[in-house]
Amino acid sequence: MFTVFRLPAPAARPSRAAVTAVAVVTAVAVLAGCGGDGERGDTAKGETAEGGTPTSPNASATPNASASAEPSASSSVGALPDAYDFTPAPERIPRTAAQARALTRDVVLAPADWTPGMVRHDPYETAGTWPVLPDTCVWTRGKLPDGVLDSHNRRIDLPAKDGKGRVLGSVTVTVHRDEAGAERELKDTVQESFRCPVQDLGGGQKLDGLMSMHIDPEDVKNADATLFEAGTYSGPASDGPQGYVWTKSRIGPVTTAVSVKGAKGRTTKDLIRLAAEAGAKLLYRVELELK
Repeated sequence: MFTVFRLPAPAARPSRAAVTAVAVVTAVAVLAGCGGDGERGDTAKGETAEGGTPTSPNASATPNASASAEPSASSSVGALPDAYDFTPAPERIPRTAAQARALTRDVVLAPADWTPGMVRHDPYETAGTWPVLPDTCVWTRGKLPDGVLDSHNRRIDLPAKDGKGRVLGSVTVTVHRDEAGAERELKDTVQESFRCPVQDLGGGQKLDGLMSMHIDPEDVKNADATLFEAGTYSGPASDGPQGYVWTKSRIGPVTTAVSVKGAKGRTTKDLIRLAAEAGAKLLYRVELELK
């Protein structure tokens, strides 16, 4: 059951908070319908502080990949169950950093895995580091926390086309030592938007008007937990303020995340569908690795 937000009649345009609230409601419907969720933190956040060792792209295609470069509701992976009841096999859960690296490289998406027509961003990959948001609200990168075995991020863009601007995307896979650590990551992430509703990504990029929320467990059909964030993105090449959406999910000790920065001509619903598509594929791959 969704909450209905009644917007006041605008004198000129809706407030940013009202637009964000509508985006959150839309996200619940789209994420539940597409079976997806999924970071910002590693593309949107800490993007300018590079670290880690790049690896070769994952060339394996994900089942049921979309046939179009535009997001669509039909691009979800598999039928959704009534409730999520997957339990990872204990022997398949990574216990060492090497095992975690193998999982993150197998799970993370390459451009064609997300949607055909998407391309690598430059820089493309960040591995073995962690996004950090200090009290200055300016993102940076540091070493992996003690409870994190590995984290791998790829930046993937949807090129400009038919008068629509270039969308900047990101996918991230992180393996914790235990489920408790992965759950803390989700809880800490929600608090970041309250602590820093305006966040500096570096290089003239900024997020503003951020609003985060956990998706109701009854609406999450392909993960143990999922959260969603929406706001406004601006940067040197953004052509003014644009939509921004970000999702993160957890299966056992593994988190997956997707961030999408909007562009001219791209609606918030377009961005949410792109995030849902990538999130569904990442979670499908996590299950294959842990079953």
